[in-house]
Parts: sequence; C-alpha cells; structure tokens
Amino acid sequence: MKNLFLAAALVLGLAASAQTATTTQTTTTTSTPASVQTVPSQDQEKEYAKVTQSEIAPEVLKQAVAKYKGYQLVEALKAEDGSDYKLVLTKDGKDIAAFYKANGEFIKEVAA
Repeated sequence: MKNLFLAAALVLGLAASAQTATTTQTTTTTSTPASVQTVPSQDQEKEYAKVTQSEIAPEVLKQAVAKYKGYQLVEALKAEDGSDYKLVLTKDGKDIAAFYKANGEFIKEVAA
C-alpha cells in the first residue's frame, strides 16, 4: 500500500512537472512574437511610375551617363514621392536597375 501511494505521488509529480514545462514553453513562444517590433526599412519597395527620358532630372542623367557608358536606357521610373529614380539599363543583354536620388546621388545598383 505504501508503494502504491509513493508511485501515485511520483506520477502526479512528474505530470505537474511536465505541465509546468509545457506552460513555460507556451509562455515563451507567446511572448517572443509580442516583443518583436517591426521597423520600417529604408530599402522598402517604393511605388514608381514610368517617365520619359525628358522627365528625368538633369543631374540624374548626367551621373548615369558618366557611370554607365555604353548602356542603353530601357525604362525610366520616378518614385511617387519624387525622391528618387530607377533607371533600367542594358548592355550586351545584361539588364541592371540603377537607383539615383533626385539630386543625382547614386543609391544602388541591382540586377534587373
């Protein structure tokens, strides 16, 4: 009878311990997403609208021509807020997208 009581106490102790571990995991899992904050990235995709070559800021054209000699302009796009330009250029079948600020400052280049 004593062994039966001891075995029951041991089983209850293990069950309580397992339940506490599960509760701790659930609490940890639940609290992790709550502590993650979404910070807007500077490189988030902007909305661009097509523009003609004559609508591109002169400084942007000047810098692009100097940096990408021999490339042809495939498409020109301007950010909806007017802050920067995306120029899609091609040379020898290789397309690239060059990003410039409205003042002509180079931002980045990516494969198109």
